[in-house]
Amino acid sequence: MMNSRVPWVARRRWLSRDGLPKHPSAEESAKLTELLQSVVKEDEEEEDGAGAARKARRAPEEASVLLFPGQGSQYVGMGQGLLRYPNVRELFRVAERLLGYDLLSLCLQGPRAELDRTVYSQPAVFVSSLAAVEKLHHQQPTVIENCVAAAGFSIGEYAALVFAGAIDYAEALYAVKVRAEAMQEASEAVPSGMLSVIGRHSSDYVTACLEAREYCKSVGIENPVCEVSNYLFPDSRVIAGHLQALEFLRQNSKKYSFARLKMLPVSGAFHTRLMEPAVEPLTEALASINIQKPFIPVYSNVENQKYTQPKQIQHLLAKQLVLPVKWEQTMHAIYERKRGIGFPYTYEVGPGKQLGAILKSCNFKAWKFYKNINVSEDETKEEI
Repeated sequence: MMNSRVPWVARRRWLSRDGLPKHPSAEESAKLTELLQSVVKEDEEEEDGAGAARKARRAPEEASVLLFPGQGSQYVGMGQGLLRYPNVRELFRVAERLLGYDLLSLCLQGPRAELDRTVYSQPAVFVSSLAAVEKLHHQQPTVIENCVAAAGFSIGEYAALVFAGAIDYAEALYAVKVRAEAMQEASEAVPSGMLSVIGRHSSDYVTACLEAREYCKSVGIENPVCEVSNYLFPDSRVIAGHLQALEFLRQNSKKYSFARLKMLPVSGAFHTRLMEPAVEPLTEALASINIQKPFIPVYSNVENQKYTQPKQIQHLLAKQLVLPVKWEQTMHAIYERKRGIGFPYTYEVGPGKQLGAILKSCNFKAWKFYKNINVSEDETKEEI
């Protein structure tokens, strides 16, 4: 019997035969809803009896959480370790038809400068992350079946929502395409960037950003932007805005008790109001696709709380462009628990291990149950 916790597998039916996305008809939507509701009902009936007893005996550490990485995790060669798994090539084939270019070739061969561009890196990370889910599902199907929560960093939130059954894969990829193109255009309009900051307890981010904006005004920049765009882990933030503001912070880092600073290899000030031109195109794209309530909890970057309804998802995905990613707060929301309660296994599905490193700094005990699903090498090659 299909498990209601893995709608990701069931919802592949929403791809047309030639690989192009289609919006389901009212009749198709009704049938799919009826199917999924019947599965939920069957699961509930099972849990009323012996299933409930099994659930009661299940230790918390038998559950799993999936984390989906964001832009910046991409690298040439990602996807190589996924190609032998069922449906992975189909994911990339659909992406090629929808995007209009060979995404798989770009992921495997680069060039890196092209892959790192926002317009390409966002679809690449999105598709590779869901391909990593296919690998995990093949290797450890119980991890997927026992997943109790999912979260994604920025673009990773779209992959988390697809996995949780809230959005169809192809329709989500269409929204990702619109998002990436709009953000690329907004980035090119204003010289801006993102600065990773490792701070101390005494670091003053508010004053730093305020004085950086005042400096920008003094050199003729109207309505300067300099603000925290990502909350990563304690004493670590990403500040984004005009390049002149970020350079001011680099030159005055000691004044604000910043321990280490590094410019990120991105072309714009993501998750700030400099991305406002991208909001309208993305809002229109999100309004054109079908969004449902997730089958498992998915946590919002904006509110670091579980999504509860489709309209909320549509609204917050658009707001996410101009508001900071509250990842540190999300990690606390997912993993905070009473003393003595065990932690779920955490799987980072997608390129890189950045989210694992952040989890280690946010919650060391939870990190002990962390694993990355490698997307460039196949750990089970010897089994072939």
